[in-house]
Parts: sequence; structure tokens; C-alpha cells
Amino acid sequence: MSRLRSFAVPISLLLLFAGAPALGHIRSESHSSWLIDKRLVRTTVTFADREAESITSGRRPSDREVLTYLTPRIGVSAAGQACRPTAPGHMLEAATGYRRSEYDFDCATDRNLVLQFDAFVDLTPSHVDFAQIQFADGDVVEQLFSQSDTQFDIAASQGGRFKSTGFIDFVEMGIMHIFTGVDHMSFLLGLVLISRRLRDLVFVVSGFTLGHSITLALAVTGIIRPHAQYIDALVALTIALVGVENIVLSLEKPTKLALTTGVFLLVMALLSVGGIGVLPPALLLGAAIFSAAYLLISGQLHDSGRLRMVVTTVFGLIHGFGFAADLLEAKLPPEKLAQILFGFNIGVEVGQLTIVLAVSGLVVLARRMKVATPRPITVDVLGSALIAEGVAWFVSRSFA
Repeated sequence: MSRLRSFAVPISLLLLFAGAPALGHIRSESHSSWLIDKRLVRTTVTFADREAESITSGRRPSDREVLTYLTPRIGVSAAGQACRPTAPGHMLEAATGYRRSEYDFDCATDRNLVLQFDAFVDLTPSHVDFAQIQFADGDVVEQLFSQSDTQFDIAASQGGRFKSTGFIDFVEMGIMHIFTGVDHMSFLLGLVLISRRLRDLVFVVSGFTLGHSITLALAVTGIIRPHAQYIDALVALTIALVGVENIVLSLEKPTKLALTTGVFLLVMALLSVGGIGVLPPALLLGAAIFSAAYLLISGQLHDSGRLRMVVTTVFGLIHGFGFAADLLEAKLPPEKLAQILFGFNIGVEVGQLTIVLAVSGLVVLARRMKVATPRPITVDVLGSALIAEGVAWFVSRSFA
């Protein structure tokens, strides 16, 4: 397993910097609602602020810029003819951290309707739109729009029975959630580096799934609805934290690094008290106490695999809450939430195990070829890279 720690994270470094900047955040998704009443179609699209900012390369766009981008990418056709917009697209009031726009179409006929959504996929190829399609008779169906599936042909359904997005679709999305997220792979492979034994690795990888499972129950019951912007920042902080822990275990000097991490977050909390930044002071203060305490304890324990599972579980909670918050904002049918989140969690676990097994296979190959790099050098270099990446994302998301 020592070879695993010395060889896996160089692979993660390649993955880390090979990804496009747009993949740095948790996921890229939107939610659309389509109300079809014979020839009339009304479409409402909801998306997070971060998706809007991708339109203008990181700058907050005006309503006009958002509409200029979205209007030609959302449409309806009937019998092969594009439906006529009855009014220009316009922005609606949305929850904090989100943008919402609406479009109305009048088709010449209600035969052979085809819905089109290809927004954001030109900016982030992994983007997925959760579409809820409701008909005048009360029938409701869900559809996933993606780069490879930008149209929904209602007329192609057989006997008036529409294909609804199913469990397998959400499993696939969970898998892609791992493979297309640089932050996911950075954190996961940071844990591979830090795990001393296969048992420790099983603990921490399973912790991520446990976090998603807890989120499932909280999301379905509506107990918690977190702020998306806070979650993005906390994800980045977790990446930095696992990088610091790698350095702590390598140097065997937890006190200085733990105090440095705590002081850094306390400074962020003081800035927040002064109105600088978007994260609440209480959140930053709690993060400071937790981070310092965890690093101190972890650095002094010889067997901290189970303790490390706690951090992985927290990471799973954060990502799962973000996913659930977006779904709840889209107002998807409550009876579908359990299926969606459960399938997504399974997909995440499949993605994680795939990465771990692939890395393990490369480690075996490296051992046979005797090309594995020394562990101390790997830990210092890659741990520092994780810290730099996590801190950069944390600061940028905290002051966005």
C-alpha cells in the first residue's frame, strides 16, 4: 500500500491540471420546467449563479446577457416547424444564488412536438439539465438534456406513453459527477495518498457514500436546504484540508500546520464580520476549530483511518446537500427525489471504486516496472499542490 501512496497522486496531479477551469466547481447543471397545453408551451429555466457566470467567463452577467445567450438555445418545434415566441424571454424572481428565466411559445399545431435545450453544453460539455415536462391532462415526465441528448421528441413516444428518466439514468449521472469533477478526483486521490492500508482506503471511500446516504434522508424529508455558494467554498476547503493532512503526516509536525490552518480561517472569519466575503462568520469560526482540532488529533494518532472517515463523510454530506438543493429548487416531484438521489449515490460509489481500482492497477504495474516515485517527495509535492488548489478555490468562492 505504500507504493499506492507514492504513485497514485502523481496521476491525480495530471488529472488535476488537465481539467478545464469550468470543471472546478461541484457540477454543471440546470433545471427546466415545460408546461404543454396543446399548441402553447411555457418554459422556465433555473440555474445557479455560477452557471450564469460561465456565460461571461467568471463575471456576473446582466439579465440581458443571460437572455441573449439562452434564447437561441431553448426552443420548441411542431411538425418540423419552429414554434413562434409569443413574447421575448424574461427573467423571473429566484432564490438567493440562482437565476430563473421564462419563455413562451405558440406552435402552429400540437402534432409532433419536439423540445430543444442545448444551453451551457458549449461552455461545459458535462452539463446536464433536469427537465420536468407537464401536460394539460396532468401527465408529468422527467427528461435529462445533455450534450448528447439535446432534444425530446414527444411524437416519437409509442402509444402516448412517454419515456421518463429512470433509475439507471441517475446512476450514470452519479458516475459522470465523479469523472467530470476535478475537485472530486483531487479529494479522492488525496485520500488514496494518505491511506496507509487497504482497510483505511475502504473506510474513507465508503465515508463519501455514507454522506450521500444521509443527505438522501434529509433531502427527501425537507429538513435541510443548504446555500449552494457556501457548499462550493466548503468543498474547496476540504481539498486544502486533506492536502495539509498529507504534509502533517509526512513532517510529523501537526501543531504548527494545525495552528496555521486555524489562524487562516479565523482571519477569514474576522473579514466576514467586517462585511468582506460571502461566508457567515459562524461558519468560518466552526471550520477553523474543526480543522485545527482534526489536524492536531490526526497528526498524533498512529491509526487514524476511522477518524479520517469522518472527514470523508462530511465531504459527502456537502456534495450531496448541494445536489439535493438544486433538485429541490427545480421543484421536481417529491416522489422522485428518493429514486434520483439513491441512484446518484450508487453512481458516485461506482465512479469512486473505478478510480481507486484503476489507480491500484497502475500501482501494481509501477511496482513491477520499478518506476514508483519515493513517497516523501510525492507527499510534499502533491500535498502542496492540493493545498494550493483548495485554497485558491476557497478564497475565490468566499469572495465571489
